[in-house]
Amino acid sequence: MGKSTTRTIGNSGPISFFIAMIIILLGTVEIVSTFHTYAINLSELNGLRKQEASLVAQKRDLENQISRWSDNAYVTAQARERLGFVFPGEEAVRVLHPEAVTGTKSNGSEKSDDSSTDTTTLPWYSELAYSFNKADKQAGDSSKSKSSTSGSGSNPSSTASSSSSSSASSSKSSASPSASSSD
Repeated sequence: MGKSTTRTIGNSGPISFFIAMIIILLGTVEIVSTFHTYAINLSELNGLRKQEASLVAQKRDLENQISRWSDNAYVTAQARERLGFVFPGEEAVRVLHPEAVTGTKSNGSEKSDDSSTDTTTLPWYSELAYSFNKADKQAGDSSKSKSSTSGSGSNPSSTASSSSSSSASSSKSSASPSASSSD
């Protein structure tokens, strides 16, 4: 009787080994999936904590704004600044060119008028039209000077007069866009 029991145990060795390996493999997959779910939930929790902190800060800012707007002095100051309101009996004065009042220019007061008008910011479409006009005038002035120099031989005085007229016309054209942008 002892010999038959040892044979069944000996024959069941490889089968029990494979069953044990399958159980270990399933356990490993289950543990890995559990840790993966834990990691995902932990990252979501951290994201929610950051979102909560930003919402708390936003709430605090909104409460500060509510408390500011409930102050009558703040409302009055904002109405004066943003909307230009004045009290009865006051006179509203709007200065279009503050540099004319103060006597100083805001950007580059040491530069000449020609270079200071170039630093004015115009809308993109005005900048585009201005650059096209300037390029067309320069191209027209250079073609006139080329035709006048080629037609008159080598007369340096005609070349100098055409270049001085081109610089005068470019300074006139540079002043016109800035005047139209300030209105």
